[in-house]
Amino acid sequence: MDERENDKIYSKRVRAGKRTYFFDVKATRGNDYYIILTESRRFPQGEGFTYDKQKMFLYKEDFAKFVQSLQETIDYVKNELMPDVDFTQFDRKEAVSDDFNSELKWE
Repeated sequence: MDERENDKIYSKRVRAGKRTYFFDVKATRGNDYYIILTESRRFPQGEGFTYDKQKMFLYKEDFAKFVQSLQETIDYVKNELMPDVDFTQFDRKEAVSDDFNSELKWE
């Protein structure tokens, strides 16, 4: 196994049509943790497909600010820009899956 893969602690995959989102927890050499958010988009190429990936790194000191700002932004879109849309129609439990059976352990 690739040495870079060894530091992957936890992964969650969300399939969304031609896009897949990955939420990966990795460890630094000093046993600190961070999250990598990846958007992977699939495009047809020849007889197969090619993938375009965009990554964002999220560090522990930014977790609370990130979650709060994301929730505020989602609430704004739902309540101010699209109040008539029933967002429950987009909820699909089967779209979320665990890539690893291990649990994240904060020590």
